[in-house]
Amino acid sequence: MNLNILIDIFYILAAILFALGLRMLNSPATARKGNLFSAVGMLLAIVATLLVKGLSFQWIIVGAVIGTALGIFAAQRVAMTAMPEMVALLNGSGGLASLLVASAVYHHHPESGALTALTIFLSVLIGGVTFTGSLVAWGKLSEKLPGKPILYPGQQIGNIALLIALLTCGILFTLNPAGNYPIFLLSILFSLILGVLVVIPIGGADMPVVISLLNSYSGLAACATGFVILNNILIVAGALVGASGIILTQIMCKAMNRSLSHVLFSGFGAVPHPRTEGPHGEVKALSIADAYFILEAARSVVFVPGYGMAVAQAQYAVRELAKLLEANGTEVRYAIHPVAGRMPGHMNVLLAEANVPYEQLVEMDAINRIMETLDVAIVIGANDVVNPAARNDKSSPIYGMPIINVDKAKTVFVMKRSLGAGFAGVQNDLFYYENTRMILGDAKQSVQNLIAEFKAGRST
Repeated sequence: MNLNILIDIFYILAAILFALGLRMLNSPATARKGNLFSAVGMLLAIVATLLVKGLSFQWIIVGAVIGTALGIFAAQRVAMTAMPEMVALLNGSGGLASLLVASAVYHHHPESGALTALTIFLSVLIGGVTFTGSLVAWGKLSEKLPGKPILYPGQQIGNIALLIALLTCGILFTLNPAGNYPIFLLSILFSLILGVLVVIPIGGADMPVVISLLNSYSGLAACATGFVILNNILIVAGALVGASGIILTQIMCKAMNRSLSHVLFSGFGAVPHPRTEGPHGEVKALSIADAYFILEAARSVVFVPGYGMAVAQAQYAVRELAKLLEANGTEVRYAIHPVAGRMPGHMNVLLAEANVPYEQLVEMDAINRIMETLDVAIVIGANDVVNPAARNDKSSPIYGMPIINVDKAKTVFVMKRSLGAGFAGVQNDLFYYENTRMILGDAKQSVQNLIAEFKAGRST
């Protein structure tokens, strides 16, 4: 068989596996198999690429060894609480790779035609923005940079001026790539600066949207690079990542009832917003013993996890408590808000790690329809996604955002370290509701104490 035909067959099979893998990611039940399909597809794509004649394997082997070592280290050592930062770095790595590949092609073939020069410029532009933007997102998520928006006078005008300068560089470079090497370097510099400037005004509460958007950018950069090096499978893979990232970004914006432009340019969270409406008064604390008696009598319980559960690493304890509740005849569910946590699907990953049955995961709209019939809603580390101010307080910055209506359950347990505001910087009105009971302290320890009460109750 002709080598070129074999390579094309491998690329077609890889593209099919990518599409199937992406489709399987729609359901937690098939997500792991989807990852496997995509991994096999990537293996086929790599094998096909290595079959191309004239390749030097020396540096490819070195890169493969280094990449494998880093991957194994990350898989074993990176905590689930640091997974959003890890995803940000992976997005940035994809953007940097696209920038470097496009730059290498230009350096080796500066006399490229206008179309190739245009794709080189797009790879540099999108890759550079993705790289530095992802680094800023990593800094905000890891709290090495301020989580609140960084704003200054004339910020949007400056960003627009920089974008216009970049587009001007792109036009000049495309018209004469061989004679505009300084403009190419300037394009790289401007794209790296733009990546920083477009992410610093975005608040920490919007990080799930930013992570999804940067993931889309990394795919678009890879797609552009595929056109640069004339690699069909890179074009297909990049287009799939770019399109799926944009779709996910739109879904998450809808989940917050905000437009993408509002996320990118509003500086949400820069100014604290005091409560002007909603309940006031004293919060009602609850002891572990009293919480046990309420749960022991409950016929239906829903857990609502948030980033605090990830910080406390309480998912395994929550699963153990759920098993005890089920053994007691209680129906258990887990309600997942689309933007809970600090990256898309953060809570789903945590619960899957603890082997929570997929059929017990319930989406926001479905759980809200039956919330009034549930005996107990247990909020673990979530804040903004259960705040009734989103429904009731028109002065609140989160007003209009769809939330999980835990306040409509018969009893609400809120497990938090303190009464502090959430990532959006908004005080939670839920704390003051008549049917809310606060269990303050480390969530994992609180759940473990409840487990001990159940086990002690069984032994007596």
